[in-house]
Amino acid sequence: MSTTARMVMKIIGASLAFAAFVCLLIGGWHDIGAGYTCVKNRMNKRFRSEYDDYDEEDSIGTPST
Repeated sequence: MSTTARMVMKIIGASLAFAAFVCLLIGGWHDIGAGYTCVKNRMNKRFRSEYDDYDEEDSIGTPST
């Protein structure tokens, strides 16, 4: 085969590999999103502030008697 044909075959192969990757990414998008949400929730629970336990509505604007 000539060098031009080899170059064309490499370009076609790279294009098909890229298309396969995009298809896998689109097919697994829901799983990726669910995994991200799970990790985000874990991080929020692990690194939450010490003041998160207090309810803001009760502490702001409520006169103490």
